[in-house]
Amino acid sequence: MTSARDEAGAPDASGDRTVVGANLSLPLFRALSGVLAGHPYLKVVVDRTEHTWHLLDTRVHPFHVNYIATRILGLTLDELDADLDAFNDSVYMAPERRFLLGVLSLHADEETDGTERPFLVLETTEADTMHAALLEEFYLYVRGRVDGRLPLLLKPANHGQEHELASVSGIRVPRVLSHELFGDRTRTCLNPGEAEGRLRCFRTTAEYESAAARLGWSDIVAMPCLPDDVPRIAGFINTAPTTPLSHTNVLASGWGIPNAIVRDLDALVQRHGLDGAWVRYRVREDAITLERLSRPPTLERPAWHQQRIRIETPLLEDAPILALHRLRRADRDSYGTKAANLGELHHVLDSRTADLTAFYARPRPPRPDLLGHLAARLGEAGASRERLRAAAAERVAQTVRAPEGVALPFRLHHLFLTSSPALQQGIGKLKMALELEAFDLIDSLCLGLQHLMRSTPMPEEVARAVTGSVAGLPDGRRLVVRSSSNAEDLPGFSAAGIYDSVTTVLGTEQLMDAVRQVWASLLSPRSVRLRHQVGISLDDTYMGVIVQEYVPAGLGGVLVTCNPTRREDFRNVYLNCTPGSPERVVDGTVLPHQYLYNTVEGGGRTVGVGPSGEDLPAARRAALGRLALVGRLLQSHFSAGDPDEALDIEWLMTAEGAFHLVQVRPYAR
Repeated sequence: MTSARDEAGAPDASGDRTVVGANLSLPLFRALSGVLAGHPYLKVVVDRTEHTWHLLDTRVHPFHVNYIATRILGLTLDELDADLDAFNDSVYMAPERRFLLGVLSLHADEETDGTERPFLVLETTEADTMHAALLEEFYLYVRGRVDGRLPLLLKPANHGQEHELASVSGIRVPRVLSHELFGDRTRTCLNPGEAEGRLRCFRTTAEYESAAARLGWSDIVAMPCLPDDVPRIAGFINTAPTTPLSHTNVLASGWGIPNAIVRDLDALVQRHGLDGAWVRYRVREDAITLERLSRPPTLERPAWHQQRIRIETPLLEDAPILALHRLRRADRDSYGTKAANLGELHHVLDSRTADLTAFYARPRPPRPDLLGHLAARLGEAGASRERLRAAAAERVAQTVRAPEGVALPFRLHHLFLTSSPALQQGIGKLKMALELEAFDLIDSLCLGLQHLMRSTPMPEEVARAVTGSVAGLPDGRRLVVRSSSNAEDLPGFSAAGIYDSVTTVLGTEQLMDAVRQVWASLLSPRSVRLRHQVGISLDDTYMGVIVQEYVPAGLGGVLVTCNPTRREDFRNVYLNCTPGSPERVVDGTVLPHQYLYNTVEGGGRTVGVGPSGEDLPAARRAALGRLALVGRLLQSHFSAGDPDEALDIEWLMTAEGAFHLVQVRPYAR
């Protein structure tokens, strides 16, 4: 091996500073480390057979397993790749393994006098299944070889390790949980990207609202919590904690603009005079920066100004009101994407014939596929592909339910609009204003039309159809009325949060009001502007409506079948939840519990615990892990021709522990 072995970490002839067997001082740590998420870090390998450890030069050895295979065991990379999964099992999962792999990262606490106190954190990889004795051995080995003046904490990498450590004294093995370490992180990536624009800072909603009409595509807006009706601009900055699954971040992802939490923005603004200044805003997983530009940049109008979204011609005739379970995905041109996807979900659960293994069957070089990992997750080791397909369908059908309800077609919306000469005249004026780009008139025309729609009586034919549609739902029970437009959940146009849902509907009169409100949301100033920007014609846009029985939620949330801040990560599903309705997660009013679940090797980890400061019980977290795997399996069926296209799933859990999926749509990113 050609690794340097001296305390200073001097490079060998190849430039490799890797050190074997030396004690670790702070200068040596800094010489070898890289930077991830703003913190210096160093990879370590403990060789239990040779009773030594290796401190890897991060610049030369980005992967533990490559280093072990080639520099310790004498394998070639081709030999490693030929049996990579078995090799990974031997170093990450074998109970009596030779090597212990981990990362040391450097952090600092601020003392009362303002000085910083550095400390080290040791953790393994997220898929590592070290039992309690190995975790204790790993920590004590490293503790004995690190400068004693530096505190060292062990951070469990997943829920399994947290459970194992419960039997180990916290005095013997001091530890810190991920949400404790990063809960107060100053800067957090929500959606990676880069933009140049004018920084506009608002401390309150009132300040924002007074300036909202003057915001343009070149602005970067910063405020504690961005409102759902924020227009399409160059970038978002949240100065208070939020989640990557809020509506505003779904919009940022769909629009391809940077978004981050920057809790020290006030200090940056004051120090560099940034409010109103032209800045370069960069958001990456490992760094978030704001750089003042010496002069305004020469900005071209963004690509989305030329973007044109194609929508299918809506079918306005011969579409009856149908129960959701009778719809299929192809019915979106009569009932909207949301209703059609819920109907398709019913079909997947009832028929159990869909192939839900396509994501795992895809090649992941150097692996030919991930089907072996899927078999392990389903408890079907060695099963044939046919058996895996059946087991996946069974797992999904056993874990989740689709909502019962009915879908009102576009035809009823069309009949309502054409029943009123006043509505037809108002829509004609709005179309003319859009054609002339008379934007100073559009908002008032939209607001006037919305008021008129909410007050226009239902034609008798439409009213009779709507009231008849709920005859099969329990009398006197609370209903939920949701939007299902043909201008949402489209490739390149998610429309997250721009149409209305009404969740407290009792009786026929409230039902009629709710249906009109959902129809009227298609003409809100914001929705009209956003569609116009991408070339969606008002003539082609219609609203279907979903009417469901209200299901009380003990827990509600959202999961996306990807890691929103690491787009190359094909392992993890990101899940948020909070007591009550999933709407509390997506509207950003509550900071939720946040989790990442590995759907390849298994396991999960807590990212944030919300304002409660306490994690959910282990049994509840395990149930959420099963839900995350189901989301990944559904991705194989619902993604449009590409099993890697992520899904955005809203769900709720009843007091009895049953999961209901209330929305399945593409995750725009």
